[in-house]
Amino acid sequence: MPMTKNVSRRSFLGTAGAVTATAWTAQSYAKILGAGQRIKVGFIGAGGMAGNHLRAIKELKDRNNVEGIAVADCWKARADEGAERVGASESFSDYRKVLDIKDIDYVTIATPEHWHCKMTLDALDAGKAVYCEKPMTHTIEEAKEVMRKQAETKLPVQVGIQGMSDDSYSSAGEAIRNGVIGKVVQAQFECVRRCGSQGAWRNPKVTNRYSTKPADLDWNAWLGSAPKIDWDPHHYIEWRCYSRYSGSIATDLFIHRIARIMKACDLTYPRRVVGMGGIWQWADGRDMPDNFEAICEYPRGMTVYMLGTQSNRVPIEHLIRGYRGTLYFIRDVGWVVKDKDGKILAEHQRSGAEDVRDHHTNLHNHLRSGEPLKCPTDFGMAAGVAMIMANESWRTGQMMAWDQTNEAMVPAHTLKEQNYFPETDNS
Repeated sequence: MPMTKNVSRRSFLGTAGAVTATAWTAQSYAKILGAGQRIKVGFIGAGGMAGNHLRAIKELKDRNNVEGIAVADCWKARADEGAERVGASESFSDYRKVLDIKDIDYVTIATPEHWHCKMTLDALDAGKAVYCEKPMTHTIEEAKEVMRKQAETKLPVQVGIQGMSDDSYSSAGEAIRNGVIGKVVQAQFECVRRCGSQGAWRNPKVTNRYSTKPADLDWNAWLGSAPKIDWDPHHYIEWRCYSRYSGSIATDLFIHRIARIMKACDLTYPRRVVGMGGIWQWADGRDMPDNFEAICEYPRGMTVYMLGTQSNRVPIEHLIRGYRGTLYFIRDVGWVVKDKDGKILAEHQRSGAEDVRDHHTNLHNHLRSGEPLKCPTDFGMAAGVAMIMANESWRTGQMMAWDQTNEAMVPAHTLKEQNYFPETDNS
C-alpha cells in the first residue's frame, strides 16, 4: 500500500512521539503491576456513560482482579450513589481528591467533553493511567496537549472508542492490505435514529425535575472552562446539544464509526473534510445540528461518507468499496467481501465486541503485560481531528483541510499544494 500511507504516518507519528511512548509505558507498567496484583480504579464522573464504567468494573472485579475504590462527581449525591454501585469506599465532589489517592492505578473519565483535556492532564501529572471517553478532547489544541503530556509521562491513555476492541476492523485491515477488494476508493456508514418529539438528546422531565439546582451540585465546577451562566438544567442534562460542551453528532456518534474505517483502511488524518446539515427538526435553543452529514477525503485516495440524521431511522449499509470487491460490515457478526456479481470472496466471524468491558480488559492487560492498547492517544487524536474538522466546516460554511506541516486545521483553499493523485496500485 501506497507511498501516501508512509507520508501520512510520518506526520501522524510526529505528534509528541506517542507510539514510542506507548511502548515504553507497556514495559514500565509491566514491571510495576504483577500478573496477580489487583488493579485499583478511580472514577471521574458518575452519571450517564459513567454508569457503564461502574458496572463494567464491578462485573470484572473477580475475573480481571480489579477494584473500584473511589468515585468523584460534581454532584455529591451522584458520587455517593456511584460509589455504592461499584463498592468503592470513598466518594468526592472534587475529582482531584481521587487523583490524590496513591493506590489508584488508573482513572476513568466520563464527563462532558469540555472537561476531558484538563482531567486527563491532571491525572497524568498525578501518575495515573487514564481511560478517557471519546472524544479524547474538545479541541485540536487540547489533543496536542494530551499527546505531549502522555509522551512526557509515558503513562497509558486508553480512549473510549470501544469498537476498537472488536477485531472486525483490524481483520478487515489485514484483508484489505492483502488485496481482497483491490484499490480502496470509498467507504460509508451511518448513525441514524428517530428521536421522540422532545428532540434529540432532550429529556422531557428536565424542567420539572431539575428546576432548582440540587444543593450539593457544584455548578461552577461543572461549567469549568465553559462560559459562566446561571443554573440551567438543560445545559447540565442535555449538554450534547451545545457546542461549548460537545461536538454532538460528530464527536458523540460519528467518531465510533470513523474509527472503524480508519482501522480497516489504515487511515490517519484526513486531507479535506466537509460537514453539512442543520437544526432542521428541533429549533429549541440548541446550537448543534440535529441532522448532519460529512465527507472526509484521505491522502491514500479515498473518501468516507457519514450519514447522521436523528429524524429517521432508515439506515445505509456500512461498507468499504474497492476496485475488485466490496467489504460489508455485518452488525454483531463480522464482515463479508463480495465481488461485483455477489460472489463471496472472503468473510470473517468477529471476536471481541464494541463493549466497555473488553476495552477495560485491554487496558488491564496492557498494564500487566504490555498488550498494545486498542485505542491509544495517537489514534484517538486522529479520529477526533476528523470530527472537529467536520463541525468546523458546518459552522463556517467552508471546506476544512489538515495542514500536516503545522499540524493544524485550516480552510482548504489556503493550502498551496494538494496531491490528488497518489501513486497506488490500480488493480
